[in-house]
Amino acid sequence: MDNQFVITKNIKTVLTVGVITGVLLIVLGLIFGSWTEERIWANILLNGFLVISLSLGAVFFVAVHLIAESGWQTTVQRIAEAIGSNIWLGALMIVPIVFGVHSLYHWSHTEHLDSVLQLKQGYLNLPFFILRMIIYIAGWTFLIYKIRQLSLKSDSSSDLKVFYKLRTYSALFVVFIAITSSTSAWDWLMSIDAHWFSTLYGWYTFIGLFVNTIAVIIILVIVLQKLGYLNYINDEHLHDLGKYLFGFSIFWAYLWISQYLLIWYSNIPEETVYYVERITNFRVLFYVNVVICFVVPFFALMSRGNKRKVSWLLYTSIIVFCGHWLDLFLAIMPGTTGDAGAGISVLEIGFTILYISLFCFAIFKSLTKGSLVPQNHPYYKESFDYENIK
Repeated sequence: MDNQFVITKNIKTVLTVGVITGVLLIVLGLIFGSWTEERIWANILLNGFLVISLSLGAVFFVAVHLIAESGWQTTVQRIAEAIGSNIWLGALMIVPIVFGVHSLYHWSHTEHLDSVLQLKQGYLNLPFFILRMIIYIAGWTFLIYKIRQLSLKSDSSSDLKVFYKLRTYSALFVVFIAITSSTSAWDWLMSIDAHWFSTLYGWYTFIGLFVNTIAVIIILVIVLQKLGYLNYINDEHLHDLGKYLFGFSIFWAYLWISQYLLIWYSNIPEETVYYVERITNFRVLFYVNVVICFVVPFFALMSRGNKRKVSWLLYTSIIVFCGHWLDLFLAIMPGTTGDAGAGISVLEIGFTILYISLFCFAIFKSLTKGSLVPQNHPYYKESFDYENIK
């Protein structure tokens, strides 16, 4: 059983081609496409948030299971850690939006604020916006660094104190992310449509990023298995990951329809404007998003057998990942580009391929820095003997 990952020449070639393809598509989009400054910054925000949210979701996955003293997830823990430990890359990708704040956020134009936005200036102002971003990124980076450091330390130490420390930092991370996942979503996404607000938005965004993270973990596990690694991960582990993808896709849909119905029923102009813009100018994508994020995983993973089929689970996860990318697209583009950004252009495809290729390279690099399974984890043996109740 090979527990040490090595980046092969083929992997480097594929990712290099991905980076070059992404750059070429961006250049082609800039030369031949119809674009605006707002659209460029919107793409930076979209993909920066995508990467940083996957890192946060992955560490949340690890932290919750460590706190609960879960055994089965030990076999996939290092995969999630590899995703999460690249929070620094997500930070580098999203920090540039500070320089494009006037193109993304209407509230930043203080000389043109109406009475509604003037009331929100205590929270929505540039110095406080930047300060909050620093707090988020510093807090996330520190806690994730400690979790990763202690996890790798457990490979060479069987001292249970390491595990208890790891559990403590995991608990701190869960508390911190419980607050900052909502406030960062308000800052970076919801404030694009500054007149609009939803009390469900933080929950909705967090569940979306968590479902997306589960999809990415599944994709990585299956890809690594096809490369000859993780042969100890069997149908039982994939079944549980499939249950997560199925269950939280339903929860995402519950929050989606709850938010929509509350706004539809109250019919207040300041609230309905959010959906009017999306249903009017992004109608097809608006409904396709629901189909991809809910209908597909609901029917594809309803049966027990489908959750244990590798190819079925892989394709479903890829579709779900695309769906939640589209969900972010719909959260950002209408408020930044208006009807000019109603379709997915070459720019969106190029930026996404570029960012994902860079992120994948960083993930694979992280996988080389330790064993693919925690060697002295208290539930090491239990994770291999795990079996679902039939």
